[in-house]
Amino acid sequence: MERKALLELAKELSNAKGAPGFEDEAVAVLRRYAGELGGVNEDSLRNLYLARKENKGGRPMVQLDAHSDEVAFMVRAIRPNGTLSFIPLGGWIPCNIPAHKVWVQTEEGSYIPGIITSKPPHFASASERNATPAVEDMSIDIGASSREEVLRDFHVRIAAPVVPAVEFEYQEKRDLMIGKAFDCRLGCAALLQTLDLLRGKELSVDVTGAFAVQEEMGTRGAAVTANTVKPDLAIVFEGCPADDTVVEPYLVQTAIHKGPMLRHIDARMITNPRFQRYALDLAAELGIPVQESVRTGGSTNGAPIHLSNMGVPTIVVGIPVRYIHTHYGMAACADVENAARLTAAILERMNGEKISGF
Repeated sequence: MERKALLELAKELSNAKGAPGFEDEAVAVLRRYAGELGGVNEDSLRNLYLARKENKGGRPMVQLDAHSDEVAFMVRAIRPNGTLSFIPLGGWIPCNIPAHKVWVQTEEGSYIPGIITSKPPHFASASERNATPAVEDMSIDIGASSREEVLRDFHVRIAAPVVPAVEFEYQEKRDLMIGKAFDCRLGCAALLQTLDLLRGKELSVDVTGAFAVQEEMGTRGAAVTANTVKPDLAIVFEGCPADDTVVEPYLVQTAIHKGPMLRHIDARMITNPRFQRYALDLAAELGIPVQESVRTGGSTNGAPIHLSNMGVPTIVVGIPVRYIHTHYGMAACADVENAARLTAAILERMNGEKISGF
């Protein structure tokens, strides 16, 4: 798809509300775009599978992965004063949470606005003003004044999912996207873009895209998708944390506008070095900008996928996103395009002999 269409897809995916376990809106967007590219089905967890139209069976299977959930929150309890106690879903730093607008799901499934609050400085002691409030001391205020009002008039219950209230925007002059849930809705966009680039082309492998749920809660959905697809090879798309504003220049390995990042290692996976080298060499041959990194923490759906089905050669194609796991992310559309270009090029050249060599 052309950039204008890709940006519209990224916008719809970013704006969709999809806390872990409640990915319905994001999955609905994916379904609408995926239908033109192949057969679509879903499992009971809400994992979405897209089998390429041109699949023939009896050939090596390649799984493309991206996750449809986002870091979010869940209502834990309703306080007597009408504010909501909550827990984080996924990895948040507490100081990034307060003073932001959120969407809270009602029992009917619609969303209403709220504000994440903490004690105002006027009522805080000196020690409280100088300390980051703990999540258990924060509240979501939806405008109610009592617990009864929350239940009766706002129709909010415990366990309601909560997501950041952020609208996608794009600055064309700077090729800069700003929005929420870029981890991993941009990966979802890259997966669909890859299959669009391959539309109608003859390959030597079959390809299934799997949009996994609950990645932010321990890569849970991918444990199911890997055992459903049973891949011989896997490529994982991820919105990965950009480091170009937070480390010394010599340590920068994941800058925006510099192409996708292929990681050699993270906390839960040592990337297959032969497949990794093949991808990096192909990118250099084709002039596709890429970055490579050595990570000491973090993980992706590559963790459960590469350990499934007697072991699966897996690489991670990460789209750099500044400030992921906060309300706002920044990323470049060109990095999404190049992630898809590289992956499509790999698939066009892939066959059983090469997979056996990995």
